[in-house]
Amino acid sequence: MGQKNCYILGIESSCDDTAAAVINNGKILSNVVATQHIHEEYGGVVPELASRAHQQNIVPVVHQALRKANIDKNQLQAIAFTRGPGLMGSLLVGTSFSKSLALGLGIPLIDVNHMQAHILAHFIEAEGQTAPNFPFLALTISGGHTQIVKVTDYFEMEVIGQTIDDAVGEAFDKSAKILGLPYPGGPLIDKYAKEGNPKRFKFPKPKVGPLDFSFSGLKTSVLYFVEKEVDQNPDFIEENMADICASLQFTIVDYLMDKLKNAVKKTGIKEIAMGGGVSANSGIRTALKDAEKKYGWKTHIPKFEFCTDNAAMIAIVGELKYKNQMFAEQNVAANARMKF
Repeated sequence: MGQKNCYILGIESSCDDTAAAVINNGKILSNVVATQHIHEEYGGVVPELASRAHQQNIVPVVHQALRKANIDKNQLQAIAFTRGPGLMGSLLVGTSFSKSLALGLGIPLIDVNHMQAHILAHFIEAEGQTAPNFPFLALTISGGHTQIVKVTDYFEMEVIGQTIDDAVGEAFDKSAKILGLPYPGGPLIDKYAKEGNPKRFKFPKPKVGPLDFSFSGLKTSVLYFVEKEVDQNPDFIEENMADICASLQFTIVDYLMDKLKNAVKKTGIKEIAMGGGVSANSGIRTALKDAEKKYGWKTHIPKFEFCTDNAAMIAIVGELKYKNQMFAEQNVAANARMKF
């Protein structure tokens, strides 16, 4: 694995982004993402449309990734792909393509757990990004997952806390929909929150186990709150958008930090790494940096390009598995509910 030109192609297709990346000994040479905009008019990802778009995008995206990396497909040493979790139709496209390409080139196939990849993205060699030391706690927050993971080694991970219903990303997007914001609404809530008063409105923090999360009740409370206020003032949302978003974001971020503090107290581990699409949120980034100063934690926040679904994180896991000869067979199947 120490050879100078060891190229591995990573392919990601778990949801609505088709992505491909080439890695060479820890360094990302290309990281191409084709985002599907067709879902915006439906207010959420439509699985059937997503899988069709993956079929259209996967060949051009892989071609572009190889071209940007300035290599030919015959120079690849292995193909790494997202096996799960995710949308089954989307995963099938990436899995089938990767198996065929690896078979055609006569090179190893490496299956990757999407959630592990969000965590191991911290080991990509990138300017301004430092890799966490083992053991560390990983907060993985996305549209489909909210977890606290104890990471002892690259492939020794234990979920010690997780959502019992909805994920934090869904809470952001569904709340945004209630406010009349277009999909995806999470980034828009973050944008408006920067201009608002986070203490203006109070939303309840769900009460579950010390390390677990729940967001379904929060979405309901936002709905009832908005309906009540709009009944009294039809222009309430428009007049108070920034304060509503700031108050909602403050509640969610404070809730996430409460759970992290509990996890640190329970495990004694003060090294924290964050991953997943919601880790692009400015509120949680600021809160984590503040906690670093306040509690003496060491925190790791990924570059924006490695937060949302991307193939660079699949490629780094592929490289780590390649070093350990952890290959998949050609009969490997996509798994929509894949666990750690």
